[in-house]
Amino acid sequence: MTDACDLTTKSCLPCEGGTPALSQTEISTLLAQLDGWEQNGVLIAKTYRFKDHYQAMAFVNAVAWISHRENHHPDIHLGYNQCRVEYTTHALNGLSENDFICAAKIDALFHL
Repeated sequence: MTDACDLTTKSCLPCEGGTPALSQTEISTLLAQLDGWEQNGVLIAKTYRFKDHYQAMAFVNAVAWISHRENHHPDIHLGYNQCRVEYTTHALNGLSENDFICAAKIDALFHL
C-alpha cells in the first residue's frame, strides 16, 4: 500500500484516452492517506488558511510551480487569507493517482 510519503516521491504520468478513472475503493484508500482533503464528486479539495494575503499569494505561486513541474493543474480559489485547491483529471472525467500525488506534494509544501 502506498502512503502519503511515497506519493510525494512519485511524478504524475500522462493520462491516455481509455484509461479508467480510479474506483471509489481506490479513491477512499488514497484519500485516507491525505490530511484534510475531501472528495466532492469527481474532485478532491482542501482549503488552506494563512496569516494574511501575502502568505496566501506565496502559497498559490508555489502551488503553480508544483503544477508546472507535474504538468497537472488544479483549480485554485483565492481569498484574502485562504486558498482552496481542487484536483480532478479532466481527461478521465474523474480522479487519477495524479490528483493524489499533487495533493500530497502541496501538503508537504504547506508544512515547510
